[in-house]
Amino acid sequence: MAGMIPQSFIEDLLTRLPIQDVVASRIQLKRSGATYKACCPFHQEKTPSFHVQPQKNYYHCFGCGANGDAISFLREYDSLSFSEAVEELARMAGLDVPRDERHQAEYDTQKRLLDGLHKAAMIYRAALVSHPQKALAQRYIARRGLSEDVVERFALGFAPPEKHYLGAAATPDVVKAMIETRNISDKYQHHFDLFQNRLMFPIRNMNGKVVAFGGRTLGDDKAKYINSPESDVFHKSREIYGLYEASRANVRLERLLVVEGYMDVVSLAQFGINYAVATLGTATNEDNLSQLLKRCSRLVFCFDGDNAGRQAARKAMENMLPLYKDGMELSFLLLPEGEDPDTLVRKEGKVAFERRIESARPLSQFLIQIYSDDLDLTVGEQRGVLKQRADVQIAKVESGVLRSALWKELNRVVYARSDSPQRDRSGGAVELSSVRVMREPDTALCLALYYQPAQARELEPLLRGLSAYPKAQEFAAYILQQRIETPQALLLALATGSAEQRERFSALFEQMDWLPNEAQALAEFEDVMQRIAEEKKRSKALETTKLNKNPSDLTAEEKAAIQQGFKALRVVRDES
Repeated sequence: MAGMIPQSFIEDLLTRLPIQDVVASRIQLKRSGATYKACCPFHQEKTPSFHVQPQKNYYHCFGCGANGDAISFLREYDSLSFSEAVEELARMAGLDVPRDERHQAEYDTQKRLLDGLHKAAMIYRAALVSHPQKALAQRYIARRGLSEDVVERFALGFAPPEKHYLGAAATPDVVKAMIETRNISDKYQHHFDLFQNRLMFPIRNMNGKVVAFGGRTLGDDKAKYINSPESDVFHKSREIYGLYEASRANVRLERLLVVEGYMDVVSLAQFGINYAVATLGTATNEDNLSQLLKRCSRLVFCFDGDNAGRQAARKAMENMLPLYKDGMELSFLLLPEGEDPDTLVRKEGKVAFERRIESARPLSQFLIQIYSDDLDLTVGEQRGVLKQRADVQIAKVESGVLRSALWKELNRVVYARSDSPQRDRSGGAVELSSVRVMREPDTALCLALYYQPAQARELEPLLRGLSAYPKAQEFAAYILQQRIETPQALLLALATGSAEQRERFSALFEQMDWLPNEAQALAEFEDVMQRIAEEKKRSKALETTKLNKNPSDLTAEEKAAIQQGFKALRVVRDES
C-alpha cells in the first residue's frame, strides 16, 4: 500500500509536521534541553527513557529500543497501516493525500464503506433520542444504570423494531455501503435490516472509524447478541471492542482487562474501570493478541463463573500458549459461579472488583488450576491425569522461560509430598507456594555432583563417617579418582568407561520422574549440606560431652541438652 502515495509527498509531510507535535498529540512530553522526554508508550516503565529529538525529526526509547519518525510513531501507537498513518498526518497538516491511480479505486471503496458505516451509526444514535419507540432502549439503559457520559463515549444507538428502518432513513449511498457490508440484506425484493429492536454498539478501529456493529436484543430474540458480518473493512479476529475507547481514556495503559461482552465493557467503564475490552465472539488468537499487546503487555483475561466461561478460559489459555513471548504478563480471572463482570461490578463496586483483578492467577498457575479443576490432587492417580493433560499443552510453548516455569509448577504439584497441602478443599485452586518436592538427600547430592563435579573435593571428606549417603560417597570418590572437573568430562567418562563403571552409576537417577535444572539441584544441595553440617555439629557435641563426664556427673541442663540433641539428630536422620 505504500506505493500508492508519492514518496515526495511523504517527505514533505514529515518536514511540515514537527515530530514533537505529532507525539504530543498522543502522550504528554516534557522538555529537557534540546529534546523532549516521556515515559515510553510502548513498554511499562517508571523513569522516562523515551526521547524525541526535533533536530533529527526522530524518537528513540533507550528502554525498549522503539524508534522512528512520525509515521512510525502513529503506526505503533494507533495500530495503523502505513497508508493510514500518512492519512492521519495529512489530516493533521490539513492536506489531501495524492494517490497512485492503481490503488485509488481500492482506497475509494474502503473510504465509501467507512463513511456509510459512520452515517449509519449517526442514524442509530439519533434514533436513541428521537424515535417514537426510543423508550425500549432508554428503559434498558436506565435499568443498567448507564450515564449519559458513558452512552456518549461508546456512541450507543438504537435500531428500532422495523424491517426497513435504516434503509428508509439513510441516503442511497449509505444504503449501498450497508448492503456491501451486509448490515442490510438485499436477498429479497425489499431491503431487510440486519439489526432490529436492538441496542447498538458501534465497533471502532484504533483510528476511531466505525467498521461494524454489535446489537443486543431488547426483546425475546433467541440471539441475545449479533454482530455485523465480516466485510472489506471488518475482520472480527483483528478488532477489539473498547480498545479505542480505553486508549482515549488512559494516557498510559497499565493493563487491559479482556472480558467476554459489549455490556461488560460498558458497565465496567460506568464504574470507572476504563481499561476493559472484549474480543468479538472469537477465542483469543494471534491477530487480536497482537492488537492487545501493541497497547499493553499486561493482560488480564476475565471469564464468567459458569461452565461456558470456564471452557472459554481454557480455550483462550490453550490458544495463547504457543503465542507467548518473553515479556508478556498474562493472567486469568474466573468470577464466582453465576456472575459476569456486568452483574458483579454492580454488586460490589469498583474497589472490590479491582481487588479481584489484582488477584488474577498468572498463566503458569492458571494452567494447573484449570486442568486440576475436577481432580483430587491428594490421589496419586489423579495427579497423573493432571500431568497427562498439561504435558501436551506445555510442549507447544516456544518461550523457553515460560516452558521451564510451567514444567516447574507442574512438577511441584505432581511430585509433591502427600502430606503437603495440595488443594483448598472448599473449592479453591492449588496453592503452589506451599508445595515443595522432597527428594532423597543422597540423590540430591548426586544431582549436584552431576551438574558441578568439582564440588566432589568439598563433599567427599564431609561425608566420611556418615552412613546415610552411600551413593553420593561412591559418586564423589569416582569423580576425584578420574580427576573430573566439568559435566562434559563426567558424561564422557561415564559413556566411555568400563562396563563395571557404567553399571555402578546407571541407576543413580532411575527413580526420578523429572530432572531439575542446575539452579534447582544446587538449591537442594545447599539444603542437604546445611543438614549434614548440623548433624555433624550435634554428633560432635554429644560425643565430647559423653567423653568428658560420667552420666552421674551431668547437670540437669546438660542432660536436657543431650536429650534435645539426640532428638534433633533422630529427626535429621529420619528425614534423610
